[in-house]
Formats: sequence, C-alpha cells, structure tokens
Amino acid sequence: MIIELAISRLKSIMERKGYAFFERGAYNLNIIGFRSETRIANRFDDRLVNVFKNEEGDWKWNDYPITTDAGTYWLKNPMIDEKGCALLVPNQYRGVYKIDKHNGKYDALCQRLGDVEVYRDNNRDMVLDFDPTTTDTGRFGINIHKSNPHRESKRVDKWSAGCQVFQSNLDFDVFMEDCKKASKIWGNKFSYTLLTYKDLRI
Repeated sequence: MIIELAISRLKSIMERKGYAFFERGAYNLNIIGFRSETRIANRFDDRLVNVFKNEEGDWKWNDYPITTDAGTYWLKNPMIDEKGCALLVPNQYRGVYKIDKHNGKYDALCQRLGDVEVYRDNNRDMVLDFDPTTTDTGRFGINIHKSNPHRESKRVDKWSAGCQVFQSNLDFDVFMEDCKKASKIWGNKFSYTLLTYKDLRI
C-alpha cells in the first residue's frame, strides 16, 4: 500500500511536469534522480529511484543514495576549462542512455543516444551554481555509474565530473541487473528524469 501511494504521488509529479511515466509491461523502468536543495558540493546527498513492474506485475521501488552533481575536484578543475564544470539541468531525457562501457571499463548507463542540458559552473569554488544563463546542450558523457568499486564512497571527489554517481557499488550492481533485464525486453535504450526535492513539496 505504501509503495502504491508513493507511485501515485510520483506519477502526479511527472504528469504535472509533462514527463512520461512508464507503466506498460515488466521492467519498463522509470529511472528518476532527486537533487537535494543543498548547494555544498562533494556529498552523496541525492537519491535515485528505479520504479517498475516485475514479471508478476507487482510494482518495485528501489531507492539509492547518489550524487547528481560534480565533486569539488572537477568544480575546481573543469574538463572544459573555458566553459566550466557540467551540472545536469533537471528535465526528462527520453531515450538518451544505453548500456555501454563507462570510460571503457565496466557496464553503466551512458549518454550515447542524445543530448542533455547542463549548467556550466566556472567560478572554481565548492558551491554548486545552477545558473540558467550558463546552460549548454550536447553530448557530454553525463553517465550513470558507480564510484569506488571496492567500498562505499564517503565523498564525491573525482568520481563525478557531472555524472549521476552511485555511492555504493553494490547498489549500482543491483541497478544494472535490472537495466540488463529491461534491455532484453525493451531494447538498449533508457530514459532518465532528474527532479529536485522541491518538486516533492509542490
């Protein structure tokens, strides 16, 4: 009953924003990030939920700690120096992701199939700046991947340059198993939605 109420509320949020919510069939994944309201960098203080029906038609709600923001290393040393560090803009990115090798190393959800929009934070401090006048659109490799492969990470540091990064590699492995099951049914194409905690209060 609790899961059904949570899903009903989530659906209403998605509908209000004009986003798709997938309900047809098993493993039709709704992969949704929630960005916290803090602007202090280097924390795994965001969430990712993966909501879907299993083979029996029962709803599953898997909830994981992640970061939706870059760590302090990349805020101070952006990959694209003249533009600044990338911070994903909240939106629904339909069919943008596929299972592929993150940095050529391991399977993750990688931004290979379409563009995303990012803010560019270029003042080299530890405060996350979500300035709509700095947005940039393109294929920047804003992947969904894990942090430390051996233990749970405590700080973001170099693990994210703008990617959506799991704090726990064990959580990430569970998430990827569901993604691989989904790809066998729906193909290797995934959507990702980024919301904010503020969306939950409206």
